[in-house]
Amino acid sequence: MRQKILIVDDEEDIIKLLGYNLGKAGFEVISAGDSPDAIEMAKSVLPDLVILDIMLPNMEGTEVLKVLKKDTLTEKIPVIMLTAKGEEIDRVIGLELGADDYIIKPFSTKELLLRVNVLLKKKDRVAVAKVIKAGLLTIDPERFQVIIDRTSLKLTAAEFKLIVELVSSNGRLLGREYLVKRISSVDTHATFRTVDTHIRRLRMKLGKYSGCIETVRGIGYRFREDGLKCDN
Repeated sequence: MRQKILIVDDEEDIIKLLGYNLGKAGFEVISAGDSPDAIEMAKSVLPDLVILDIMLPNMEGTEVLKVLKKDTLTEKIPVIMLTAKGEEIDRVIGLELGADDYIIKPFSTKELLLRVNVLLKKKDRVAVAKVIKAGLLTIDPERFQVIIDRTSLKLTAAEFKLIVELVSSNGRLLGREYLVKRISSVDTHATFRTVDTHIRRLRMKLGKYSGCIETVRGIGYRFREDGLKCDN
């Protein structure tokens, strides 16, 4: 069965261009030209990936992203944001809301296809040999699952990659430059700032156990197993 990709853009030329190239690459392509149609289609079809323009009529793409990430039916679907602005703030906002990647218009279809394939293979890229355990924390790479104190966390690919790196480091300090390289397969435009954004969102999801990720100012982060016992 071919993997389905939903293209959400109000520019017919973009939809035709992406539809042709993704179809040629073996994907089944569906499209929506505005926000209400996009949300309805995502929930009814459950595509394998969504390519979502930021600038849409009726509702901005970031608002569509919020809706998709808050719904249990669609929260796990990878989303690539399209933006014509090229400003870092737009990319950071998209990441904070749960986007998995972004690409700036105009773009090459070859580059976009590469990013699509990276995201669709993300489970293989973050897989490690066995289940990882640290105190109350369990990471199951095969199932793309992180459980802490019997609660399953809903993580993006980049967040999952980061927590695997941190827990596997056995308390060593990991520099931001190192972490940028380690998540580049799932965040192709990773920077120090986006690493910080991913870490901040990861801590929010860890809740009272956020203290297990320690910041070493100006350098990077380390995992502290004793932080799993801290209320922060």
